[in-house]
Amino acid sequence: MAWFEGVLGEISAFLWGLPLLIGIVGTGLYLTFKLGLLQVRLLPAALKLVFSKQDKESEGDISHFAALSTAMAATVGTGNIVGVAGAILIGGPGALFWMWLSGFLGMATKFGEAALAVRYRVQDEKGEMSGGPMYYLERGLKQKWLGVLFAIFGSIAAFGIGNGVQSNAIATTMNNTFGISQWLTGIVLAIFAGLVILGGIKTIGKVTSYFVPFMALFYILAGLFIMITNFGLVPEAIAVVFSSAFTGEAAVGGAIGAAIRAGVARGVFSNEAGLGSAPIAAAAAKTDLPGRQALVSMTQVLFDTLIICSITGLTIVMAGLYGENASFEGGILTNQAFEFFLGDFGPILVTIGLLFFAASTIIGWAYYGEKCFQYLFHSAAALTVYRIVYVAVVFIGATVPLGIVWLFADVMNAMMAIPNLIGLLGLSGVIAVEAKVITDKLREEKAATGKVDTVPER
Repeated sequence: MAWFEGVLGEISAFLWGLPLLIGIVGTGLYLTFKLGLLQVRLLPAALKLVFSKQDKESEGDISHFAALSTAMAATVGTGNIVGVAGAILIGGPGALFWMWLSGFLGMATKFGEAALAVRYRVQDEKGEMSGGPMYYLERGLKQKWLGVLFAIFGSIAAFGIGNGVQSNAIATTMNNTFGISQWLTGIVLAIFAGLVILGGIKTIGKVTSYFVPFMALFYILAGLFIMITNFGLVPEAIAVVFSSAFTGEAAVGGAIGAAIRAGVARGVFSNEAGLGSAPIAAAAAKTDLPGRQALVSMTQVLFDTLIICSITGLTIVMAGLYGENASFEGGILTNQAFEFFLGDFGPILVTIGLLFFAASTIIGWAYYGEKCFQYLFHSAAALTVYRIVYVAVVFIGATVPLGIVWLFADVMNAMMAIPNLIGLLGLSGVIAVEAKVITDKLREEKAATGKVDTVPER
């Protein structure tokens, strides 16, 4: 196992090297300029759409908000607590800046993914919508083999990034904080996941619509309380983040490259922009235009990386737990930071946050994995087997050491990203068309209400 873990480590380091990081950031940068800084121009409209009334006549299975909640459920997980801390351990406080930058560019990427997912989605034999990279690679780019590759990697990746990693993080943290047996946590998690997953996307959408806002608000309010009550430390922490981002100071290894790689890689692990997972949920949304749901999906990165990850990262930097003081694991480091400001209640708060974040990820990724599996095998029996195995892995992940699964998750993430990035670049013209269509539509809707036009021209 040690040999295999070493091999996986080498593969992960190679895949997440300079070429893929340039590919992810470069795609986001390219789409940002091609779409005329759409994530800035249309952000107010996007936030309004998140909570807008749904057109019941539109095709789709769930509301804009339910689709966003499902995607948020899948992305807001251990990456927001453990992953951010891990990035700071590897690259110093400067990693947070590169996480912010990749998140900003990732908003354009996320728009593109969702727009393509809705445009090229299909209705399956049960009358439910199916979409995502496998469909826009096949139907849009006309490269089915790339769609098949993505589906293979996605259906396998679900057991890593969306399942074993999450259940193990919950069980370990619950055991460390409350002394609860990892077996007991595993059993409860597996039962919870099974009940939700077997209900399909409509049940998942309903559960996450209530689950996600609560868990996000809980963690955000806790972080804001720390920052408000220690406001004098905030400007200094931000200054450290920016200075470290370009000098590499306080980075383990002392190189600016460590900060960039850690920030971008963990940012992608957290918000999944470029991986192609979130558009699978976006494809299920009831919407009249691809661009309308794409704008809603774009806000996912804002909430995930630019808000929730920032709370974790800034709390760690404000506590001074970086460089020589950062002699902890990622999860322990976050616990230490919250304990620094909130005393014994800090680790309890982090544990509760991690419990909600990781449990929701298990639910969201179950949908991603089964949609990829369904693309490969059009069999109800095979899908039932996949769901059963997925629930079983929830229990297994909670009860056995899974250090190797983190490496496995990184490898599968990279393998998903490659065909998806090819699709985004190859269909960038289609994305630009959908961006123009929704911009024009929003302007028409504003004019129809008699209000002053607030939708900026490109």
